[in-house]
Amino acid sequence: MKMKELIRLIINSELHELAVEPQTTLLEALRDQLGLTGAKEGCGTGECGTCTVLMDDKPILSCLTLAVDCEDAPIATIEGLAQGENLTAVQQNFLEKGAVQCGFCTPGMVLTVTALLKETPKPSDQEIEKALEGNICRCTGYNKIVQAIAAAVGRREVAEGI
Repeated sequence: MKMKELIRLIINSELHELAVEPQTTLLEALRDQLGLTGAKEGCGTGECGTCTVLMDDKPILSCLTLAVDCEDAPIATIEGLAQGENLTAVQQNFLEKGAVQCGFCTPGMVLTVTALLKETPKPSDQEIEKALEGNICRCTGYNKIVQAIAAAVGRREVAEGI
Protein backbone atom coordinates (compact mmCIF):
# COMPACT_ATOMS: atom_id res chain seq x y z
CA MET A 1 0.00 0.00 0.00
CA LYS A 2 1.34 3.41 -0.96
CA MET A 3 1.44 6.22 1.54
CA LYS A 4 -1.03 9.00 1.01
CA GLU A 5 -0.10 12.63 1.38
CA LEU A 6 -2.43 15.35 2.62
CA ILE A 7 -2.55 18.23 0.13
CA ARG A 8 -4.50 21.48 -0.15
CA LEU A 9 -6.12 22.30 -3.47
CA ILE A 10 -7.89 25.56 -4.24
CA ILE A 11 -10.58 24.55 -6.71
CA ASN A 12 -13.04 27.17 -7.97
CA SER A 13 -12.03 29.45 -5.06
CA GLU A 14 -12.74 26.77 -2.45
CA LEU A 15 -10.05 25.13 -0.34
CA HIS A 16 -10.08 21.32 -0.30
CA GLU A 17 -7.84 19.06 1.75
CA LEU A 18 -7.32 15.69 0.11
CA ALA A 19 -5.32 12.60 0.89
CA VAL A 20 -3.70 11.47 -2.36
CA GLU A 21 -1.09 8.98 -3.42
CA PRO A 22 1.99 10.60 -5.00
CA GLN A 23 1.01 9.41 -8.50
CA THR A 24 -2.60 10.69 -8.33
CA THR A 25 -3.28 13.02 -11.22
CA LEU A 26 -5.19 16.23 -10.81
CA LEU A 27 -7.85 14.75 -13.09
CA GLU A 28 -8.30 11.77 -10.77
CA ALA A 29 -8.48 14.02 -7.71
CA LEU A 30 -11.07 16.28 -9.35
CA ARG A 31 -13.29 13.49 -10.63
CA ASP A 32 -12.87 10.74 -8.05
CA GLN A 33 -12.44 12.69 -4.83
CA LEU A 34 -14.25 15.97 -5.47
CA GLY A 35 -16.96 14.80 -7.87
CA LEU A 36 -16.07 17.48 -10.43
CA THR A 37 -16.66 15.58 -13.66
CA GLY A 38 -16.44 18.43 -16.19
CA ALA A 39 -12.84 17.57 -17.04
CA LYS A 40 -12.81 14.29 -18.95
CA GLU A 41 -10.20 11.65 -19.65
CA GLY A 42 -10.12 11.30 -23.40
CA CYS A 43 -6.69 10.00 -24.26
CA GLY A 44 -4.72 9.97 -21.00
CA THR A 45 -1.64 11.16 -22.91
CA GLY A 46 -2.20 14.92 -23.19
CA GLU A 47 -3.20 14.87 -26.85
CA CYS A 48 -6.93 15.72 -26.83
CA GLY A 49 -7.50 18.55 -24.33
CA THR A 50 -10.67 17.11 -22.77
CA CYS A 51 -9.03 17.21 -19.33
CA THR A 52 -8.10 20.91 -19.55
CA VAL A 53 -8.49 23.04 -16.44
CA LEU A 54 -6.99 26.42 -15.59
CA MET A 55 -4.20 26.75 -13.06
CA ASP A 56 -3.14 30.33 -12.36
CA ASP A 57 -5.43 31.28 -15.29
CA LYS A 58 -3.40 29.12 -17.72
CA PRO A 59 -4.72 25.96 -19.39
CA ILE A 60 -3.13 22.75 -18.14
CA LEU A 61 -3.77 19.11 -18.92
CA SER A 62 -5.02 17.60 -15.68
CA CYS A 63 -4.41 14.03 -16.90
CA LEU A 64 -0.65 14.76 -17.02
CA THR A 65 -0.42 16.93 -13.91
CA LEU A 66 0.14 15.42 -10.49
CA ALA A 67 -2.25 16.64 -7.82
CA VAL A 68 0.65 17.16 -5.39
CA ASP A 69 2.18 19.66 -7.85
CA CYS A 70 -0.96 21.83 -7.68
CA GLU A 71 -0.96 22.52 -3.99
CA ASP A 72 -2.12 26.06 -3.12
CA ALA A 73 -2.39 27.11 -6.79
CA PRO A 74 -5.77 28.48 -7.89
CA ILE A 75 -7.47 25.97 -10.18
CA ALA A 76 -10.63 26.63 -12.17
CA THR A 77 -12.80 23.92 -13.65
CA ILE A 78 -15.80 24.29 -15.93
CA GLU A 79 -18.03 23.92 -12.87
CA GLY A 80 -16.63 27.17 -11.47
CA LEU A 81 -17.01 29.46 -14.50
CA ALA A 82 -20.68 30.42 -14.43
CA GLN A 83 -21.97 32.70 -11.70
CA GLY A 84 -25.03 30.78 -10.57
CA GLU A 85 -27.38 30.61 -13.56
CA ASN A 86 -25.40 33.28 -15.46
CA LEU A 87 -23.14 31.73 -18.06
CA THR A 88 -20.00 33.48 -19.25
CA ALA A 89 -20.05 35.01 -22.74
CA VAL A 90 -17.99 32.07 -24.00
CA GLN A 91 -20.37 29.48 -22.54
CA GLN A 92 -23.44 31.33 -23.80
CA ASN A 93 -22.06 31.68 -27.32
CA PHE A 94 -21.02 28.03 -27.46
CA LEU A 95 -24.67 27.18 -26.81
CA GLU A 96 -26.18 29.80 -29.11
CA LYS A 97 -23.87 29.08 -32.06
CA GLY A 98 -24.25 25.30 -31.84
CA ALA A 99 -20.60 24.74 -30.90
CA VAL A 100 -21.71 22.00 -28.51
CA GLN A 101 -22.62 18.64 -29.99
CA CYS A 102 -21.73 15.60 -27.91
CA GLY A 103 -20.22 17.94 -25.30
CA PHE A 104 -17.22 15.77 -24.45
CA CYS A 105 -14.63 18.34 -25.57
CA THR A 106 -16.66 21.41 -24.60
CA PRO A 107 -15.32 21.99 -21.05
CA GLY A 108 -11.72 21.90 -22.27
CA MET A 109 -12.51 24.14 -25.23
CA VAL A 110 -14.39 26.67 -23.09
CA LEU A 111 -11.60 26.84 -20.50
CA THR A 112 -8.92 27.16 -23.19
CA VAL A 113 -10.83 30.00 -24.84
CA THR A 114 -11.48 31.65 -21.46
CA ALA A 115 -7.71 31.73 -20.83
CA LEU A 116 -7.07 33.06 -24.34
CA LEU A 117 -9.57 35.90 -23.92
CA LYS A 118 -8.13 36.86 -20.55
CA GLU A 119 -4.72 37.23 -22.17
CA THR A 120 -5.87 38.48 -25.62
CA PRO A 121 -9.34 40.09 -25.45
CA LYS A 122 -9.68 40.47 -29.26
CA PRO A 123 -7.83 37.47 -30.74
CA SER A 124 -7.23 37.06 -34.45
CA ASP A 125 -8.32 33.90 -36.23
CA GLN A 126 -4.70 32.72 -36.10
CA GLU A 127 -4.53 33.29 -32.33
CA ILE A 128 -7.78 31.33 -31.89
CA GLU A 129 -6.44 28.48 -34.03
CA LYS A 130 -3.17 28.44 -32.08
CA ALA A 131 -4.97 28.39 -28.71
CA LEU A 132 -7.19 25.49 -29.81
CA GLU A 133 -4.36 23.35 -31.22
CA GLY A 134 -4.36 21.04 -28.20
CA ASN A 135 -8.14 20.50 -28.17
CA ILE A 136 -9.67 17.86 -30.39
CA CYS A 137 -13.34 17.85 -31.36
CA ARG A 138 -14.64 14.89 -33.31
CA CYS A 139 -18.14 16.33 -33.91
CA THR A 140 -18.20 19.97 -34.95
CA GLY A 141 -15.49 20.53 -37.53
CA TYR A 142 -14.44 23.62 -35.51
CA ASN A 143 -16.29 26.25 -37.60
CA LYS A 144 -19.08 26.66 -35.05
CA ILE A 145 -16.52 26.81 -32.25
CA VAL A 146 -14.66 29.64 -33.99
CA GLN A 147 -17.99 31.38 -34.66
CA ALA A 148 -18.85 31.13 -30.97
CA ILE A 149 -15.50 32.61 -29.98
CA ALA A 150 -15.85 35.44 -32.49
CA ALA A 151 -19.34 36.20 -31.16
CA ALA A 152 -18.08 36.14 -27.57
CA VAL A 153 -15.57 38.88 -28.37
CA GLY A 154 -18.02 40.90 -30.46
CA ARG A 155 -16.49 40.21 -33.87
CA ARG A 156 -18.81 40.08 -36.84
CA GLU A 157 -16.46 38.51 -39.37
CA VAL A 158 -15.74 34.84 -38.87
CA ALA A 159 -13.04 32.73 -40.47
CA GLU A 160 -14.02 29.92 -42.77
CA GLY A 161 -12.40 26.54 -43.05
CA ILE A 162 -10.66 26.22 -39.72
